[in-house]
Amino acid sequence: MKPRILFLVIVTLCATLFGSIALHAETGDYTLVVEGFDWGPSASKVILSVEDPVTEAITADFSVEATRSTELMPLPPEQTTGNRSVIHAYPSDPNGNMLDSGYHITLVMFVGPTDGLGSPMQYIPSARNQWIEYRLSIQQHSTGSVWTNETRRIRPLVDAFDSDGTYTHEDGTTLTYASFTPTATAGKRPLIIWLHGGGEGGTDPTVVLMANRAANYASDEIQTLFGGAYVLAPQTPTRWMHGISGEATWGQEDDIYHRPLIGLFRHFINRNPDVDPNRIYVGGCSNGGYMSLKLLIENPGFFAGAFISSIAYKAEFISDEDLRKITNTPVWFVHASADDTTPAADTVIPLHKRLLEAGATDVHLSLYDHVTDITGVFGGEGYRYNGHFSWVYLHANRCRLDSDGKPVMLDGRPTTIMEWLAAQRIPCR
Repeated sequence: MKPRILFLVIVTLCATLFGSIALHAETGDYTLVVEGFDWGPSASKVILSVEDPVTEAITADFSVEATRSTELMPLPPEQTTGNRSVIHAYPSDPNGNMLDSGYHITLVMFVGPTDGLGSPMQYIPSARNQWIEYRLSIQQHSTGSVWTNETRRIRPLVDAFDSDGTYTHEDGTTLTYASFTPTATAGKRPLIIWLHGGGEGGTDPTVVLMANRAANYASDEIQTLFGGAYVLAPQTPTRWMHGISGEATWGQEDDIYHRPLIGLFRHFINRNPDVDPNRIYVGGCSNGGYMSLKLLIENPGFFAGAFISSIAYKAEFISDEDLRKITNTPVWFVHASADDTTPAADTVIPLHKRLLEAGATDVHLSLYDHVTDITGVFGGEGYRYNGHFSWVYLHANRCRLDSDGKPVMLDGRPTTIMEWLAAQRIPCR
């Protein structure tokens, strides 16, 4: 072959090759995996589609750049654009399950409570927690391939919920909600109700499930304890502590949501007749802790038990009559002494004391000094979250000790908060 012809052939092949790579760079598809953690949601994995099967993937061969944006507020530069750390790579199926050979490559990325680039959610003071624009650009250095097009998003546990529920009460109030239906079994099944905190109001219940790991009530661990339970996660368009005056209520005035909520519960039970009316449990954090107690007071005998974290109901506004209504309801409170948002001295400590003095026999308080890293990965006891975040222990089913430092007992043996809750039932309806 003449040199000139050979040169043209090489140029043509290179153009074809690099043109293909360039085209791939424009159209490379990926699936994003967003998981709920103690600090909130983070993008933990990205699953890359490839044209030919691969048998290995080298971690150092990939780089990932993240871009976060929202029109609702300017983000700090270090939380806007930057590189994500890839800690593992492997061939996989489309859902990220490891294979010896596959048409996908899964990259595992570092996540942590201080890694602002990792989260597709942002707390916005004027609009609470919101999903924001979150894009990745992934490059494979050895081939020049680039993936920039997110075509699917996987949210473990959250995807098992129906997040499209709406309920309109007779007063015109509309609530959105997410619900989980357990695997079908014979007989009645309990209902776990979770009421979110002040940062999760709005009209997207997936925010409720992921902003502070509430989806964990659908996990295998907790579902096993209950023998399969419905989970209902309502959402307020504003906040549960929305008083009738329009200001926040700490119990000093009525709120506008407790009646619509009971209406939603009855609506949900009517639509799911296998719910056991003797095993309905209500819990929540902060704003949701306020509402949980309010519901107990306004509806004595409706709930078999309650689990309440960082309660935002001030004890001074709980009357003796209110107290008598809830004395016979099993309640387990969770709080931290370092909570500056709902100080324990103003809320849970005097309430717990008054309940015991009123004769309550099944009321407990797990009072932590601080809220720390329960995983041990980010510093363990040496790492401290905001003291308001005591729901970290609740969602993970880590609460075991009562206010005296001794284990809470169930049937003569130490128990956890979720195992204890699952054992509560109203003797007869």
